[in-house]
Amino acid sequence: MIVSHFQVYVACQSMLIVLVGAVPKYHINQEGIPVSRAELAKHIHFADNFTSIVTEWYLIEQEVYKVSLESSLFFAGLLIGNITFGPVSDKLSTKPVCISGLFFDVIFGYVTALAPNYDIFAVSLFFVGIVNGGMALVSFVLTQEYVGKFWSFTGSLTNLTFVVGIAVYALLGYCVREWRYPALVSSIPGVVFLLLSFMLPESPWWLYFQGKTAEAEDVLQYIALGNAKRLTLKLKPSAGTLRKDESAPGILNLVKHLVLRWQTIIVMYIWYVCSFVYYGLTLNAGELKGNLYLNVALSGLEEVPAFPLCMFFIEKSCVFGSHPLCGYFPKAEQSGNPELRRLSCNLQFEYLCNDALVSLRSGRRKTMACFLLFAGFACIFTMLLPTNAGII
Repeated sequence: MIVSHFQVYVACQSMLIVLVGAVPKYHINQEGIPVSRAELAKHIHFADNFTSIVTEWYLIEQEVYKVSLESSLFFAGLLIGNITFGPVSDKLSTKPVCISGLFFDVIFGYVTALAPNYDIFAVSLFFVGIVNGGMALVSFVLTQEYVGKFWSFTGSLTNLTFVVGIAVYALLGYCVREWRYPALVSSIPGVVFLLLSFMLPESPWWLYFQGKTAEAEDVLQYIALGNAKRLTLKLKPSAGTLRKDESAPGILNLVKHLVLRWQTIIVMYIWYVCSFVYYGLTLNAGELKGNLYLNVALSGLEEVPAFPLCMFFIEKSCVFGSHPLCGYFPKAEQSGNPELRRLSCNLQFEYLCNDALVSLRSGRRKTMACFLLFAGFACIFTMLLPTNAGII
C-alpha cells in the first residue's frame, strides 16, 4: 500500500508544470514590448487571480517558449530516469534504489519550489524528471514483486492512485493560487513516503534470483506475518544463479533474439503512441476552455473507469482466450539467466495501455487491441468536433 500510494506524489510532480506554467490573460498598456524586465513589470497587467512562473519571471511574447521548454526538460529527465533506474535496481536491488531516488526527488522538488530564477527552476525540474521517472518505474515493479498472484489488483491500484493524485494536485492549486506554495506542499507527501519506505522489506524476487534464498524466505515470512498468517516454506535454490565466469545480461539481450527483438520494438512503439497521446492531452488541459483547475482534475478522474475494466479483463482470461507470454519471449522465459528472466517478468507487469493496465502475461492481445482501437477512434472523433460549438 505504501508503494502504491507513492504514485500520488509522482502525479503531483508530473503535473507541476500544468499549473505552475499556466499563462494567464494579460494586457500591456503601451505600444511595443518593453525591453527590460523592470520596465515590463510597470506596464503589464495580468487578469487572472493566480500566479505562475509566467507572472513572476514575465515569460511572455518572445519568452513564452520557456514554459514549453520546461515540459521538454522534465520529460527528457523522465527518459533518462527510465533508462538508468531499471538496470541499477536489478544490480543493486530495488529497495535502496527506491529510497535514494525518493530522497533526491524530494530535494530537487523543494529546490524547484524555492528557485530564485528561471535557470535554477529549469535545471531542478530536469533532475526532478530523472528521479521521478526512475522512481515511478522502480516502485511499480517493487509493488508487483511483493504480491504474487494479486498483481492485477495492485497494478491497477498503483495507477489509480496516480490519477487521484492529479485531482488532488488540481484541488491544491485551486485552494492556493500562489504557485510556490502548491509546489512546496506537493513535496510533503514525498517526505512522508521517504520515512515510510524504510519499513519496506527487500524484494523477495531480487533476493531469490541473487541466490539469497534464506533472506527471501525471511521476507516472505515477514509479509505473511503482516497478513496475520503463518507460513512454512522452503525455497529451492535458484537454478539460474550466475556463475563467476558468466557476464551479467544487459539491454542488448532485448535485441539479440529475433522474436524478443520484434516484440520489444512493438511494445516500445505502443508505449510511444500511448504516451504521446496521453501526455499531449493531459498537459494541455490548461489550454481548454472553462475552469483551469476543473479541467486538470477531470483529465485525471476520467481515467478511473479504466481500472475496474482492466481488473475484470485481466481476471477473465476466458473472455478473449489465452496465449502464454513465453510465446512472446521464449528465450527470456526459458533462459537459465536469473536477471534475464526477471527482466521478462518485469515487462509482463509493467505494460500499460493508454491508462488501462492490460495483461500481456495472460496473452490478451485482443484486449490490448480493443483498448488501442477505442482510444484511436476517440482521438479521431475529437479532431472532428467543431471548435465553435462550445463543446471543446
